[in-house]
Amino acid sequence: MTETSRLDFDPIERAGQLWHEHFGEATDEMLLATSIMRVQQLMLARLDAALKPFGITFARYEVLVLISFSRAGSLPLSKIGERLMVHPTSVTNAIDRLESQGLVVREADGSDRRRTLASLTAEGRRVVEQATRALHDIDFAVDGLAPEQQRQAFDLLRAMRSAAGDFPA
Repeated sequence: MTETSRLDFDPIERAGQLWHEHFGEATDEMLLATSIMRVQQLMLARLDAALKPFGITFARYEVLVLISFSRAGSLPLSKIGERLMVHPTSVTNAIDRLESQGLVVREADGSDRRRTLASLTAEGRRVVEQATRALHDIDFAVDGLAPEQQRQAFDLLRAMRSAAGDFPA
């Protein structure tokens, strides 16, 4: 967001005031949910901007990193979707784009020909390394929080994810 397009007030706080006028008490739950959604938008915009020189989005960066973490150097597309918690169509689209950019290759799984594996190319490994440095340079778009506050925020959001069934508590 450019300096000229910034609002001169906090839109979430204003939404709370309007909520109060229309529905009664502005709930902390509404304010928190709206704030989380807005922070997600702001962070994703900055992350994607940092990755733009590499021709990838943060979603595709996550796919590349996940493959780079694999012991075998490749992962089944189904496992990528499971780990990133996205629909198989999203994985297929991401792999299509990454493959067209020369960052990954698809290959049949030698142990189960029904499965397709994705592997990083040498260029894909280079992009992961450079993109990771670019994200570190902007502190992964986590602004305004000291390191101990970042950990507290992570712990709070982890509790919310667990309560929603994202993973076993």
